[in-house]
Amino acid sequence: MAGIMSSRAGLRVVASFEAAKGAIVLIAGMGLFELMHRDVQAAAEHLVHNLHLNPASHYPRIFIDASVWLNDSRLRMLAVGAMVYALVRFVEAYGLWRERRWAEWFGAISGGIYLPLEIYNIIERISWARVTLFVFNCLVVAYLAAALTKKHPGPTSAAPTAPTAPA
Repeated sequence: MAGIMSSRAGLRVVASFEAAKGAIVLIAGMGLFELMHRDVQAAAEHLVHNLHLNPASHYPRIFIDASVWLNDSRLRMLAVGAMVYALVRFVEAYGLWRERRWAEWFGAISGGIYLPLEIYNIIERISWARVTLFVFNCLVVAYLAAALTKKHPGPTSAAPTAPTAPA
């Protein structure tokens, strides 16, 4: 019984994390819709100024320069993409919370897809944030894979057959 409870608790932690990712991306997507029909570069410069960042520094400059590229159609495309991503995260979170096997498979596969990209990013330039993200993602994928094998072991012996009546 304790194993079931810890499995349930673990799945709920992963489900909560996925729901949080979905909520963050949903909020960002709504923010993108809000920027439509506005001067995005001015909004980016205003944000950098309000955060007391140096606009000539590397990352704030990248942020401001990228804002020039955003027109209404690109904002709409990014916002819709964010909404779809959030919906997928919410569906996965629901399935994990309800302990659905399809959600465990989906979570393990979707988390595993990011591992090669995260390895590449670490090789490109190592940082604590990248390593932490990679380790956390590995733990989630390993946990979901273990949950799949523990809950649903493969057949160990042939299924018993019903006796047949003599003819």
